Amino acid sequence: MKIQGKMFLGLALFILIVAITYGVWSKEPVGTTALLLAFGLSVMIGFYLAFTARRVDALAQDNKEADVADEAGEVGFFSPHSWQPLALAIGGAFAFMGVAFGWWLLFFSAPILLIGLFGWVFEYYRGENRTQ
Repeated sequence: MKIQGKMFLGLALFILIVAITYGVWSKEPVGTTALLLAFGLSVMIGFYLAFTARRVDALAQDNKEADVADEAGEVGFFSPHSWQPLALAIGGAFAFMGVAFGWWLLFFSAPILLIGLFGWVFEYYRGENRTQ
């Protein structure tokens, strides 16, 4: 994780240089603000990765002599059969369409979003999957 922190901090430095250059030449506040916010986001991510790299053991990507197979193994548990992301996507689509067509559409999207969210959070606490 040390290399990722360095990459994001290097990206932050590049974005800062671009933001200053853009701000001086264009005198346009919206683009300059967007670039400065991107700089801040890159600094936050880079600092977090550099800060946590000291607490985590060295990974394969930190070793220049490592092979791809050195990082093989279990990545985590991912639910292969969940329908809840579909409900969240439909509710989110209606919510964002509500911004364009009218805020009344949020009254229809909020229940769909809540059903999808609660279903996704609690899908392994009930039904056939509760023992997993």
